[in-house]
Amino acid sequence: MKLAVVGLGFMGSTHLKAYRNIPGVELFAVSSDDPVKLTGDLSQIQGNLGGPGESFDFSNVRKYKDYHEVCADPDVEAVDLCLPTDLHAPAAIAALNTGKHVLVEKPMAIDAADCDAMLAAAEKSGKTLMVAQVLRFIPSYVALRELLRGGTLGPVRSALFRRRCAAPGWSKWLGDPKRGGGGVFDLLIHDIDMVLHLFGQPEEVSATGYVDLSNGIDHLTANLYYPDIDGAVTVTGGWHHRKAYPFSMEYTVVTQNGTVDYSSAGRATTLFNAEGEETSVKQPTRDGFEAELDYFVSSCISGKPPVDCPPRESAAAVALTQALVDLRKDKGAKSKWKSV
Repeated sequence: MKLAVVGLGFMGSTHLKAYRNIPGVELFAVSSDDPVKLTGDLSQIQGNLGGPGESFDFSNVRKYKDYHEVCADPDVEAVDLCLPTDLHAPAAIAALNTGKHVLVEKPMAIDAADCDAMLAAAEKSGKTLMVAQVLRFIPSYVALRELLRGGTLGPVRSALFRRRCAAPGWSKWLGDPKRGGGGVFDLLIHDIDMVLHLFGQPEEVSATGYVDLSNGIDHLTANLYYPDIDGAVTVTGGWHHRKAYPFSMEYTVVTQNGTVDYSSAGRATTLFNAEGEETSVKQPTRDGFEAELDYFVSSCISGKPPVDCPPRESAAAVALTQALVDLRKDKGAKSKWKSV
């Protein structure tokens, strides 16, 4: 499958590294408005995970200045969109309308209307649309999902998902809430999507937090209430002060028969059972980005929909995230939630 990577920033670079290890895909084209990056020099790329930037050999790769040129290339079969969030909808729709499969970085968009337009374009085109919600493929989160689905832990009693980092200084557009949605859309969309994936739609939600983008702060704590979970499912975190604050992600899920705990800052996925035993949880060894992109490529080639990461669920995560951002202003007031 001939694929184009559109956008050569942090995520574009991360995806390029992963594609090296994925069979069935040919890096056919790249796109950037930066002529230096089109030479393959991505050594100055920075981000909060995924390692440093590198240099790539683009000598046999078609090079374009923007996504319109990529969409106009009839030889490109699929596009991987790593653009600023406000460009996700127009770029994805343009690619789908020209008969290309589309992987679009998270979040799917900033508002639900754009998500709906993307879903409609995918349905009309008959091509694969998938959102790169990589947490669904990260080994420690895959392990949690399989444990919960296994049924041996019993009912979930409460859960906490947390994700934090310094406000990003490597991409100016991320600091513009109209372009990127702020820290909540940048970070917590991962955990909100995972909660919906694991537990479904909540009946009620509430949110508190604080925003001061001039200092890089965009924090939210959301509680999601389910009729069959005694305690709330909490999602918390966001951007903290710039530069020095380290990235971390973690979860603690309490069930009837044990607690599953993980922290990127120091604890591997661990089960603490009701008998007082501590057990390391088996999990996949493959890099989450590789697994995610391999799944997308396989879906395109096979013609099977991406059932493990369907775009309609990604759209639901955007809608819920926006609702929680709006509720943050109400300082913890509960609101009924109608699923989309």
